[in-house]
Amino acid sequence: MLAGHIGAALAISHLDRRVNLGVLVAASLLLDLLLWSFILFGWESVMVPDNYAEQHQLKFNFAYSHSLSAAVIWSAMAGAASFLWYAEHKGLGFRAVFMVSVAVLSHWLLDFTVHNPNIPLLGEASFKVGLGLWDNMPLALLFEGGILVSGLFLFLFAANISALKMSAITIICLLVLATTVVSMTIAPAPPSTVTLAESSLVIILVTCLLTGWLAK
Repeated sequence: MLAGHIGAALAISHLDRRVNLGVLVAASLLLDLLLWSFILFGWESVMVPDNYAEQHQLKFNFAYSHSLSAAVIWSAMAGAASFLWYAEHKGLGFRAVFMVSVAVLSHWLLDFTVHNPNIPLLGEASFKVGLGLWDNMPLALLFEGGILVSGLFLFLFAANISALKMSAITIICLLVLATTVVSMTIAPAPPSTVTLAESSLVIILVTCLLTGWLAK
């Protein structure tokens, strides 16, 4: 749900523009950054099911990155890091904590909405949840696109950056949305889980760096 997570970061950035958009995008994608890193380290796993061509849904074992308890812990840690980073800005420390923490937790909430019941509350053997909106993919993509467009509108409405940078951020968002639609509808199965993890990390990191630079 790349597009939806970025949309949430864009919306949250409306609260205080002194918190860089790239920081919020990184926070909203932190759980996925951890997931794909943990997969490369062998701590979590992903499997491409036989029906991937019909449903485009991967199967994960991802309690360390995506369980509710883990999301709360990662949110608290990210909030603490943001407080230290922005402490020198008078009156911004605690606001940054709130914005970054909410951005991290928004990832879990959005994943809970679209995933089938495969997100553990605690460890991998614990009760798993998920509303399964991906079972109705057109509706899920409309929901995700709506989050991205709404977040982009909120960001651009009061953005204090040049028109060129606004246009660049808009183009990035449209490319992310197009990538999301293609990956969830017509894209073939990835050649390997390692390739999938590496390409996902590259996309996330490039997106964070570009949005952070353009929003300055």
